[in-house]
Amino acid sequence: MGSDTPSLMRAWAVAAPGPISSGPLVLEERPVPVPGPGEVLVKVEACGVCRTDLHLAEGDLRPRRPRTAPGHQAVGRVVSAHPELAGRRVGVAWLRGTCGKCRYCARGDENLCPESVYTGWDADGGFAEYLTAPEAYVYRLPGDVAPERLAPLLCAGIIGYRALLKTGLREPGRLGIYGFGASAHLTAQAALALGHTVHVVTRSPAARRLALELGAASAGAHEPPEPLDAAILFAPAGDLVPPALAALDRGGTLAVAGIHLSDVPVLDYQRHLFQERVLRSVTANTREDGRAYLRLAAEQPPSVKTSAYPLQEAARALEDLANGQVSGAAVLIIG
Repeated sequence: MGSDTPSLMRAWAVAAPGPISSGPLVLEERPVPVPGPGEVLVKVEACGVCRTDLHLAEGDLRPRRPRTAPGHQAVGRVVSAHPELAGRRVGVAWLRGTCGKCRYCARGDENLCPESVYTGWDADGGFAEYLTAPEAYVYRLPGDVAPERLAPLLCAGIIGYRALLKTGLREPGRLGIYGFGASAHLTAQAALALGHTVHVVTRSPAARRLALELGAASAGAHEPPEPLDAAILFAPAGDLVPPALAALDRGGTLAVAGIHLSDVPVLDYQRHLFQERVLRSVTANTREDGRAYLRLAAEQPPSVKTSAYPLQEAARALEDLANGQVSGAAVLIIG
C-alpha cells in the first residue's frame, strides 16, 4: 500500500440479516484490506446502492460469509498496483471472478460459471472506504465524470443492458418495462438509444413522470397501451409476471432481471405462454456485457438520476430503497 494509505477504514457490515427496520447493518472500523496476487486496492469514491444489497441485508440472499460489506457498484482510484494502473479510476462491479475453464466460461457464458464469485457477497464490497478486486474484473472508467454518475452504470446499467439483450429485440420494437428504479431508468435510455419504443408500468407517480421525461412513449400504473414485442420485469414481484406475459404480442419474451423474485402465481397456458411467448431469467452478467454497455454509455451518455447519501447513512439509503422512497439510483458518496 502507498505511504499515504491509512491502516484503518470505515465499512458497513451485515451483522445479523433481517428486516431493514431491525438494523441488520453496522458501521465499524476495520483494517484496510491488503490486495492478494492479481488484485488491486481501490480507494472508493462512490458506491451505488442496489436492491441486491437490500436482499443481502434482509436475508433474502443468504450471506456466504460473516460480516460482509455490501456494495457492488464501486467507483474509485487504484492506490496499490503496478504503475500502469496506479491512480487510474476504475469500477468494481458484481462479477468478481470465474474459473475460466468450465463449459460455460469456454462458450462465453461466464455469468453461469458454477465457481463464479461476487463483490459484496463472496468478498467485501464498496460500502467501505477501501476494497480489493481482481485486476482482470475491474472496468476502466473516465476520470472526468463525477463518480456518483458512474456508479449506477456498474450494476443497474449493466444488468439492465443484459436483460435488454436477452429479450431478443433486434429490430426497433415495443419494449415494456415493469418497475422503474435505478436499473430500469438506465435500461429505458439504452433501449431508446437503440431505437426501441418504451412503455413503462409502475405504481409510482414520480417514476412515471421521470419515465416520460426520459422519452418513454407511455407510463402508467397498469397495462401498456399496445402489445409488446418484449418486456423486462425489474420489480421483485412475482405477481407481475402473469400480466406482463399477457401484454406480450405473439413470440414476445419477458426477461426477469432481478436476483430475487417473490412467488409467481399459477399461469394460464393459453393466455400467458401460448403463441410462443417466452419467460426467462437473467443471471448476473459477463464482462463483455459490461464493456459493451459502458461503450454505449460513453457514446450516448444517459441521464443518471441519483439520490446521494454520505457513507454513514448507508442503512438509511437501504431503508429508503425498501420503502420505495428513492428516485432513480441511491449512491453513497465516500471519497
